[in-house]
Order: sequence, then structure tokens, then C-alpha cells
Amino acid sequence: MPSVDICFSPELLPLYQLEGKVAVVVDILRATSSIVTALAAGVTHIVPFSELEDCQALAAQGYLTAAERDGRQAAGFDLGNSPFGYLDGVLPVQGRGVAITTTNGTRALHLSLAADAVVIGAFLNLEAVAEFARQQNKDVVVVCAGWKGMFNLEDTVFGGALAERLAATFDTSSSDATLAALHLWQQAKPGLAGYLLQSAHVRRLNSLEANKDFDYCVQVDTHRIVPIWRDGRLVVNS
Repeated sequence: MPSVDICFSPELLPLYQLEGKVAVVVDILRATSSIVTALAAGVTHIVPFSELEDCQALAAQGYLTAAERDGRQAAGFDLGNSPFGYLDGVLPVQGRGVAITTTNGTRALHLSLAADAVVIGAFLNLEAVAEFARQQNKDVVVVCAGWKGMFNLEDTVFGGALAERLAATFDTSSSDATLAALHLWQQAKPGLAGYLLQSAHVRRLNSLEANKDFDYCVQVDTHRIVPIWRDGRLVVNS
């Protein structure tokens, strides 16, 4: 029986063996939620970068550029890290490629590339990711982006939600990290938004007046797509 494990921070990834496994990279607030939204809105592919300069360089090739540092849109870029950048119609996104860099999420993605498959998870596409994992029938490691290397609540709660969805056919009891994530999800499940209002990252977002983003990112199962890493870019799995 395949297993589910939770890596609470990218800093802990050296302790995990990713080869032969599925890595689910999650940065609920907001990178992976924005990536799911962008691809659902018709963006053709997304190229993630760790550095602002590398991301900006793709503008010359016709890419939209999206960049965030410390929760704010970086100067000189088309978009920040809000999912509404792909929904509000200010910039036409359908049929475009996007180059993106964020404080936490894109770094977690790059550190996960040793896995057999790397997919993007969010509450928005929770069941779609669970179904992908069932089809692969391989061990799953949820890679929580955290906040600047530290644990955060919302990514770990997602890990618990995914573990619950997979519990019928996956081992979710052999890892203390997974057990802890499951316990947090059971606490959060009756009122996810209210529970996550305790999170330091949510308070940080709200101080930036990004309340609308938070409300959007804690919706569950609104999208049926799974972004997957292929040939140096994120595309919709098909």
C-alpha cells in the first residue's frame, strides 16, 4: 500500500527520498492557488523561477510576468501573486504563457523535482489531486512551502485534507507528520476559513488588504485540473 507523508518545510526536504514518489507542492496563500486559477483561466503554461531577474527576462519572449516578495507585487511585473490577476479581466491571459516567482512556492517546487511526478495542490483542486494520486498508486509526499523556511498552518492543513481523501487506499498512519496534519484538518474541517484566521500568514495577508484572496483560496474542490511539471514548465495534466 502506498503511503502519504507531509514535509512541513522545504528546509526538511533533504530528509525525504522523493525518487519514485509523487510530490504535491502546496502554497495555499497564494502561489499554488494562483497557478491552479491561471491554468483554469486559459494560461497555456507557467514557468516558475526562484529569482526576480530570471523571471523578468521572459517578458522579452512575450510572457506575462508575475512576481511577489513578502506578500506584495514586485515592481515592474505584470502581475503579483493574487489569483484575481487571472480573473479580473484587466490583463488578457488566455493563450499566454506566464513566468512566475514567489517568496515560498516556486522555491518549494524547484526543490521537489527529484520526484517521479510533481503536481500543484490547493484546496481549489483537492479532489483532482487526490484522484491523480490514486491513479499513480505511488507514495505521496506533500511539500509544504511554508513561510521563508518555517512551518505554516494552511499548507499543513491541506496535507491533512489530502491524506483524509486518500485514507481508503493509502497508508496515512505510519508518519507522525501525516498524523499531525490529519489532526489539524479534523479541527479545521467544520469551518476552514475561520480556523485559518489564526494563521500568521492569513494575518499578514489581511494586513495587506488581501482578504478577498484568502476567501477565494480556502474554497474546496472548485477546479478539476491538476497542474503538473513537464519539460521545465507547469501545464494541465491530460
